[in-house]
Amino acid sequence: MGLRVCRLELRDWRNFAERDIAFGEGMTILHGHNAAGKTNTVEALQMLTAGMSFRKPKPSQQVREQATSARIAARLEGDGRVVDVSCTIEASKRTFMRNGKRVQAGEMPGTLMSVLFNPDDLSFVKRGASYRRDELDGFGRQANRGYSKVLAAYQRAVEQRNRLLKDEHPNLDLLDAWDASVALGGATLLQSRLRLFARLRDQMIPIYRQISQGEELTSNYECSLGEGCEELSRDQLADRFAERMTQLRADELRRQQTLVGPQRDDITFAINGRDARAYGSQGQQRSIVLAWKMAEVALAEEVLGEKPLLLLDDVMSELDGSRREAATRFVQGGMQTVVTTTNLGYFPDELLESATVVSFD
Repeated sequence: MGLRVCRLELRDWRNFAERDIAFGEGMTILHGHNAAGKTNTVEALQMLTAGMSFRKPKPSQQVREQATSARIAARLEGDGRVVDVSCTIEASKRTFMRNGKRVQAGEMPGTLMSVLFNPDDLSFVKRGASYRRDELDGFGRQANRGYSKVLAAYQRAVEQRNRLLKDEHPNLDLLDAWDASVALGGATLLQSRLRLFARLRDQMIPIYRQISQGEELTSNYECSLGEGCEELSRDQLADRFAERMTQLRADELRRQQTLVGPQRDDITFAINGRDARAYGSQGQQRSIVLAWKMAEVALAEEVLGEKPLLLLDDVMSELDGSRREAATRFVQGGMQTVVTTTNLGYFPDELLESATVVSFD
């Protein structure tokens, strides 16, 4: 069965002075009007499972007005285990704890992983490339702590190199040294991304076919280093990376930024051979993101051996009937799911009878 969230405690968190919430083993529906705190609850669950918030807030923004600190805590149970996780938030820092011992934010997914689907994700296909990269990296950080370290190291290296490129008279010998560091770090991250993307794509394509009743989805990782990256070793990727930086050095010095690497890559989708971003209908584009999220859940279970916590924040109102039905069938597959909604009418009666409904009115 794996771990499940049994209860959540909120103290001076966002709009809550104090709130305790009990969750069912299957679906828990957080029902109430807008601005009642449903999304704030989902954010707290994500913080305690993913170690981060989709809102990317400053710590002070998560503390209730007039309060000096906030605390969120959850009890997880399953397979004969009990795990208590918490996060204390102060003006400039967050402190995570697991069973009374301090842990880093990046260690939180090792207890229970979560997959979040919110309305912003519905424009996944149409938004800029950074959004799709962030989605892939966000999943990678939760699924593998080593991925998080590789990503952070590369981001620091690019930041340092960009800082050097912005110097009025950059030290070219030092720039050569950073080129080597960025090339190796970028090759390591790119190889990790390509492997993760391939596994997600293998899960996503049959799911999309089922949702769309037979349409064929294809998806590719577009690498700024050129074609064939998935066939190269890490050292070969690093060599190609270094070569491209040498070729682009004059342009990079002029524009004062690194112009090649994983931070420039993208993920593309096509339906029956036609670019989904340019030609896909809104419904087709939403089916793609629904299939992607379902693929994350399936891969999380494959990697970790247990189902993740699925968080659906106000997405039912944004899906049409057929896609809402597909989402409803999916969440009945044995995973713990937390859904927020203003309208219980989106759910069939048999699901409501078995769900735990928490009122926010």
